[in-house]
Amino acid sequence: MFYWLFTVVVFGSILIAFYIYNYYNKRSTTARNLEKIRNKWGRPVNARRNFKMIAAYLNATDNPAKITHTIAEDLDLNNIFNFIDRTNSKPGKQYLYKKLFTPETSIESLSKLDKKIEAFNMPRPDLEAFELELAKLNSADAYYLADLFLKEHELLMVPAMRLFIRFSGIAIIGLIISLFIIPNPVCFMVLLLLIIGNIALHYGIQNKISPYTRSLPQLLILNSVAKKLLKKKSDERDEKVKESLNKLSGLNRTLKLVNFESKLADDPNNLGYAIYKFIKILFLLEPLMFITSVKRVNKYRDDIEVVYSYVAEIDALIAILSIRAGLPNYCKPVFYTENKQMDLTDMYHPLIYNCVPNSIQTQTDEGVLITGSNMSGKTTFIRSIAINTLLAQTIYTTCTTSYKAPLLKIQTSIRTIDDLGENKSYFQAEALSILDIINQSGGEEPVKSLIIIDEIFRGTNTIERIAAAKSVLTYLTDNKNFVYVSTHDLELAELLDNDYAVYTFEESVNDTRLVFDYKMKTGVLKNRNGIAILETIGYPESVVEDAYIVSEELKRKYLL
Repeated sequence: MFYWLFTVVVFGSILIAFYIYNYYNKRSTTARNLEKIRNKWGRPVNARRNFKMIAAYLNATDNPAKITHTIAEDLDLNNIFNFIDRTNSKPGKQYLYKKLFTPETSIESLSKLDKKIEAFNMPRPDLEAFELELAKLNSADAYYLADLFLKEHELLMVPAMRLFIRFSGIAIIGLIISLFIIPNPVCFMVLLLLIIGNIALHYGIQNKISPYTRSLPQLLILNSVAKKLLKKKSDERDEKVKESLNKLSGLNRTLKLVNFESKLADDPNNLGYAIYKFIKILFLLEPLMFITSVKRVNKYRDDIEVVYSYVAEIDALIAILSIRAGLPNYCKPVFYTENKQMDLTDMYHPLIYNCVPNSIQTQTDEGVLITGSNMSGKTTFIRSIAINTLLAQTIYTTCTTSYKAPLLKIQTSIRTIDDLGENKSYFQAEALSILDIINQSGGEEPVKSLIIIDEIFRGTNTIERIAAAKSVLTYLTDNKNFVYVSTHDLELAELLDNDYAVYTFEESVNDTRLVFDYKMKTGVLKNRNGIAILETIGYPESVVEDAYIVSEELKRKYLL
C-alpha cells in the first residue's frame, strides 16, 4: 500500500512541477515575443533569412506577372525584402515575398489591398495582440505548411512497412510491461531489436517525410491562430474561413497524436519538447502520423490553403503598416488610367540611409537620358524608379511624397554579365537582354513597360554602341513605353534630340576630393571625373597628367 501511495505522490509531484514549469515558461515566451514585436515596429529586422524556404510559396506556381530572376537581381529584391520584412510568422514571410515578386495590374485589386491595410490601423496594444498570435507560427517548421496544399502527397511506403509502423509501438509497450512482470532475456533481446529497428527506420525515412511531419503540428497551431484572429476582427472572408476551419476539424481529430507537440512547438527549447522528441523516435510517431493522415490532408488541401492565406495575409498587412510607420516619408500611389504620364516627387531609394530625394516628370513619348559622373548617383536613381514602381504595385506604398503613373510592366537591364558556360560575350549577353525587352514592349502590349537600362551597350566600341543605342531607344519610345537610360555617351543626347529629355548628376571638386550632392539637374553632363578619381585615389602624378593631355587631344579630335 505504501509503495503505491509513494508512486502516486512522486508521479503527482512530477506532473504538478511539469505543469508549473510549462506555465511560467509560456509566460516568459510571451513576454519575450512581445518585447521583440515592440522593438521591431517601424524598423527593419536584422536577421538571417532562409530565402529557399521563403520563396517556396512563390515558386510553386507559374504566374506570367512574376518578376524574373534577372530583374530581381537588377533591383536587389532580396535586400529590398530584408528591409520590408516586418512579419511575425513564417507563412507571413512567404506571403509577403510572393506579393513583392508579383506586381498587380489591376487598380481595383490594389484599392482592395489598401482597404485591408487600413483596417488594421488601430492602437498599438490592439495590434500587438494580433502580432502575438501570429508569432506562434514563427517556428522554422511553419515554412512547410504551404507544402500541405501545394502538392498531392503519396504514401511512399509498402504495405508491410506501414503495418510494422502501426504495431511496433504497441509491441514495445507490451514487452516493457512483460519484463516488469516476468524478467525474460528473450523478451529483452526482442525489445532491444525493436528499439534499434525503430530508431533506424525513423532516421531512414525521415528525409522523405520530414516536410509533411514537420508541418502537421504547425497545422494545428495555424488553425488555432486563425480561430483567435477571427474572434479579434471581422472580415469579408470570415464565412469562407470559418467553413474551411469546420471542415478541417475532422482532420484535427485524426491529428491528436501531434496535439501535444503542437503545444510544445511554440518553444523548441522547452524540456518537455526534448522528452517528446525522444518518445517520437522510439515509437515511430512521425511515420505513424504520416500514414494515418496523408489521405485526409489530400482531401482538405483547398481548405488548408484558405486558412493559410487568411493568416499569412493578415501578417503581411500588419508588416506593411510597420513599413509605412518607419519610412522618413511615404505616399500611396495614384494610378492613371488614361494619362500616359509619370510624376514622381521627392523619390528616394529605401535601402540608402539619408538618401537624397529627386523628382521627375515624363511621358511615354519622351524618354529620359541620365548622364553623370562615376559614383554620382545615376544608377541608384534609375533603380529607385523601378523599385518604387514595384512597391506601388505590390504593397501600395512608395518612397516618395507623390507617385502618379499608369500600371506598368517592369523591365530592366542593369547587371548584365558575360556567360562563359554558354560562350556569350558581355555584349552578346547584353544584346539578348535588351532584345527580350524589345520583344515585350511592342505597340500591341496591353500594359506598357517601365524600362530601366544602365549604360546601354557598354560592351562594344563607341561608334557601334552609340548607333545601336540610338536605334533601340527610339524604338522603345515610339511604342509608348516609359524609358530611363543612364549613359556616359553624351553624343546620344544630340542624336536622340527631342525624343529624350536629358538630365545629369555631377560633382564638385573640393581640394583633392570629389564632392557629390546627388541632386539631378537638367541638361548634359559638363564635367567628367574618371581621371579625377585616379588622382584622388593616389595614381602617380605623371600618369594623371598624361591622361589629362590625351583627354584634351581626343576632345579636340572628336568633339570640335
